[in-house]
Amino acid sequence: MAKLEPVATSSIQTKLLIGGQWVDGLAGATIDVIDPYTGSKIVTVAEAREEDVERAVAAAQAAAPGWAKMAAHERGRLLLKLADRIEADIDYLARLEAQNTGHPVRDCMNLDVPRTVLCFRYFGGMADKLEGSVVPVDAGFLNYVTREPIGVVGQIVPWNFPLMFTSWKLGPALAAGNTVVIKPSEITPLSTLRIGELISEVGFPPGVVNILTGYGDTVGQRIAEHRGIGKVSFTGSTNVGRRIVQASAGNLKKVQLELGGKGPNIIFEDANIPAAVGGSAFAIFHNQGQACIAGSRIIIHESVKDQFLERFVGLAKSIKLGDPLDTDTEMGPLTSKVHHERVLSFIEVAKQQGSEIISGGRTPEGESLSKGYFVEPTILTAKPGDRVFSEEVFGPFVSVTTFKTDEEALALANGVSYGLGAGLWTRDLQRAHRLANAIHAGMVWINCYKRVHPGSPFGGVGESGYGREMGFESMREYTQPKSIWVNVDADIPPFYRR
Repeated sequence: MAKLEPVATSSIQTKLLIGGQWVDGLAGATIDVIDPYTGSKIVTVAEAREEDVERAVAAAQAAAPGWAKMAAHERGRLLLKLADRIEADIDYLARLEAQNTGHPVRDCMNLDVPRTVLCFRYFGGMADKLEGSVVPVDAGFLNYVTREPIGVVGQIVPWNFPLMFTSWKLGPALAAGNTVVIKPSEITPLSTLRIGELISEVGFPPGVVNILTGYGDTVGQRIAEHRGIGKVSFTGSTNVGRRIVQASAGNLKKVQLELGGKGPNIIFEDANIPAAVGGSAFAIFHNQGQACIAGSRIIIHESVKDQFLERFVGLAKSIKLGDPLDTDTEMGPLTSKVHHERVLSFIEVAKQQGSEIISGGRTPEGESLSKGYFVEPTILTAKPGDRVFSEEVFGPFVSVTTFKTDEEALALANGVSYGLGAGLWTRDLQRAHRLANAIHAGMVWINCYKRVHPGSPFGGVGESGYGREMGFESMREYTQPKSIWVNVDADIPPFYRR
């Protein structure tokens, strides 16, 4: 057991970043940031209000022309410097993220910070590779299409992976030449504020990135409706996503939404069972199940259900719950008290609808875990009509449903309103490709789950939203095409005759 020291509160940034300056909110309001392991306050951060959004948008607008005109390779150079600085800061960032979110620090060290570095490096290299096109048109004319930045974009980061999602938002937006007003969750703002400090250290011009810590119904709402913002990118719940769309109608701004999920994880009779068990556990229990792409619905062939569950339940029971700053901890607490209560409420919902609780389904015992927002890894049965089969729980909470035929498995997989991520486990490659094409989802993993990379587009369909994070697709999301026509030597006859 190696218990790491928490980050000293005196070193944590707690103010707003507007126009290159760290400032208090104009209203003087504050927000307490809570440690989900102890239930105690870590720090108090400034609470932005609508008037602070006005200041941040003005700063972003002032910085926008210079940032857009900067040579693309220079924007890329700053993103690469930021990636290097984050990598050098891994110990501090990993402890800060663990302390604020409840992520086990081993995950922060091995996944969250490295993925953040990789993302900024990818888009640092992408900045000068955004190409236009020449369109074959009528003889005598040249038509070329360029892509230009949108201008000022608003970004709203969720609480489940705040550090990683900050890079997913900022990387492509900045590489494409936009300036940003970004709002981290009021629950988990600390790592985004730290990124703001590093952005200032490596030399980004003032106003290019502005960070506002505040609530969704004030700051988030104003970002979504502000006429000075040309695009809003939101990651969060489907219900809030709908409100973002409504608020954006004032200036018909571009909207990108990465919303909820209810990932089907299909295990066929010919699957490699040990691999499927390990992959399925990562799919649902990583980050306490607090992931939109979590494999929260195991859909398994009836012939292999028993042997799968024997291994899967044993693995779930072996997962070590504990202090997120302990390097031996494999699962930390849920990130907030409110969310903890919501996840536990689904246990009663499941029981009322006839589910069998196979394992877990309660808060763990033990004095060391008593103050934290813990839930045991939970496995239960579910029928297609059950709420736990169709509603996103967003916790270490997985349902098991059996099938007999491939057609039945596909119907179960597509039997919800979400369409974000999906997985399937089989040795039959024809079946794998056929089902992958037929599943209603933006991402499908075959014999693996939850693989992500900055080069691969990330996003969903249906009530999981629209638009894509990462990859070349995200550079398109943060730019707009401009078609330019040139009369080279065309003889244009008069349209009107005198």
